[in-house]
Amino acid sequence: MNSEPYIITIVKDFNVAPYGRYPVDGPASGEEFRKTLLAPKLREYDRVHVVLDGYNRYGRSFLDEAFGGLIREEGFTGEDLRRKLTYSHSLIKSMNNVIAERIEAAEKAQQ
Repeated sequence: MNSEPYIITIVKDFNVAPYGRYPVDGPASGEEFRKTLLAPKLREYDRVHVVLDGYNRYGRSFLDEAFGGLIREEGFTGEDLRRKLTYSHSLIKSMNNVIAERIEAAEKAQQ
């Protein structure tokens, strides 16, 4: 594993307008982000930071599938994510709370 943190900037590395939970919702879904970018980088790197800046309309379904789906679908634990994953949106601080809540809900559902 690489020890340097890997930075994912969603609007640059994935899509300028991420939307929806599943690919059927559009080409920039939370599932697509998780499967093609986020989960692989979390497996490859010790730490990953997701920058949400540049887009202000992330839906709860996108965030739940992208981040909560790491636990439900990808085999990560809450502890894995607390150790390896950070995220930020410089303008909308509540985004951090929504992501933490979706991860926590997925973690509780696994127990």
